[in-house]
Amino acid sequence: MLRRTVKSALSTEGFLELDGVFQCYTLEPTYREKPGIPVSVWKIMGKTAIPVGSYPVEVTFFSQAKYYSPILSDVPGFTGIRIHIGNFPNDTDGCILVGTKLGVDKVVNSKIAFDALMQEFDGARQNNEGVQITVMDDWGAVPNLTAAAPRQAVAAAAAKSKTPGLPT
Repeated sequence: MLRRTVKSALSTEGFLELDGVFQCYTLEPTYREKPGIPVSVWKIMGKTAIPVGSYPVEVTFFSQAKYYSPILSDVPGFTGIRIHIGNFPNDTDGCILVGTKLGVDKVVNSKIAFDALMQEFDGARQNNEGVQITVMDDWGAVPNLTAAAPRQAVAAAAAKSKTPGLPT
C-alpha cells in the first residue's frame, strides 16, 4: 500500500507498506488528481502523480536505467510507471521513487530502499505470489516505524550488496 501523506507544488510524498509494515518512503510528481474528471483533463505529461487505485506489478528490465525494476500495469492515462531509484522530483516523469529517509521534496538513500524492496519482490516471485500495489490518499498519515525493524535489517543487508549498474 502506498499512502500519500504530503503534497507540494513540486512533489507528492508518502510511504510504502508491505503487509501493513512500513517499507520505505516514496516521492512522486505533483498531485493533480481530480476525482470523477478524466485523467486527460488534469494530467500534465511528466509532472503528475498517478491516480489512486490498485495496480498489478511485475518486475521487468528498465532499459532507460539498465536494471530490473517493478512496473505498474493498467494505470489510467499513464504508461511505463515504475518504482525506481531517484531522489528529487526531476528524477521522475510519473514514477514512484523510494528512499529510507524523507526530506522536503526529496527521498534519501534511494538505492538502499530500492534494494530492500527488490528483495521483497524476489521473495514474492519465488513463492509464485502475484503483486499488486494500492495507491491511496492518506493526507497527514504517519508510518508506524515500530514494526519496521525487520525491514530495516533487510535494508541494511541490501546496502552491503554490490549490484553492478545501480546508481546510489
